[in-house]
Amino acid sequence: MFKLAHNILPASAVQGLTAVYFKTNAWCQLGSRPHSSQGRIAYKAMKILVLPALSDNYMYLLMDESSKNAAIVDPVDPKTVLEAVKEVGANLTTVLTTHHHWDHAGGNEDLVKTCSQPLQVLGGDDRIGALTQKVSHGDTLKVGNIDVKCLFTPCHTQGHICYYVTSPDTDQPAVFTGDTLFLGGCGKFFEGKPEEMHRALIDVLGSLPDNTHVYCGHEYAKNNLSFGLHVEPNNPTIQAKFNWVLEQRAQGRPSVPSTIKEEKEINPFMRVNEEPVKQHTGCTDPIMVMGSLRREKDSWKPPK
Repeated sequence: MFKLAHNILPASAVQGLTAVYFKTNAWCQLGSRPHSSQGRIAYKAMKILVLPALSDNYMYLLMDESSKNAAIVDPVDPKTVLEAVKEVGANLTTVLTTHHHWDHAGGNEDLVKTCSQPLQVLGGDDRIGALTQKVSHGDTLKVGNIDVKCLFTPCHTQGHICYYVTSPDTDQPAVFTGDTLFLGGCGKFFEGKPEEMHRALIDVLGSLPDNTHVYCGHEYAKNNLSFGLHVEPNNPTIQAKFNWVLEQRAQGRPSVPSTIKEEKEINPFMRVNEEPVKQHTGCTDPIMVMGSLRREKDSWKPPK
């Protein structure tokens, strides 16, 4: 549906229709309730607040503990963002946008208008609203004492950026992956090819330290891990993670973050070099395995 709309309608009309779709879908599924409880992960020198939005999106408030300077990742719900900023006493300076889709970038303009101070809005795509700085692979910036590195991961969209964060005061890195890497899955190839997702997952994100915490853009873990068990039914690590996610979701808790190490063990899209995954697809070339998995997942339904 969205591909057809993109082909026949101007961008502003597509964004308007997309907004109506996501808001209506969230209201029909949840009413005024959030899909998950908020989460707060405290590191030695930084804090990450997990903020649910719409029917399954996540926004993330990243705060440097020493300066209280903060960045918000994909602020589709500005009201929730500003409430969280006030609650923790943060000084919001930066918007980190992973890609231009409305459920990630659709709140940028309203947030800029309602925030009490000017905001730097970053992203890798001119289609992102309120953009003040276009970034590319390897670009760096600071949020207080936190170092942020931009990772170019085109495929879901051609301007997709992931944000890798580190701090000199802690050995715990994190990465905000938008719709490139999910817990147990990856984003649809709306604007790219299997080669691009292979590079994004295996070469770019897969090269990050194994202990890197992964904060993805959606709560898709249950469905993704169910597909992972379909691909590798004899993988006990996937089964254990699936059971854990079921417990988390039954209590309304977020499933994020995972780690890069976990994703290499449970995510079929990061396991395209593994023999059981190759055998499932009937392919031997990892890029062909990636494409085969995505085509299957696009129409796959979990067992009832």
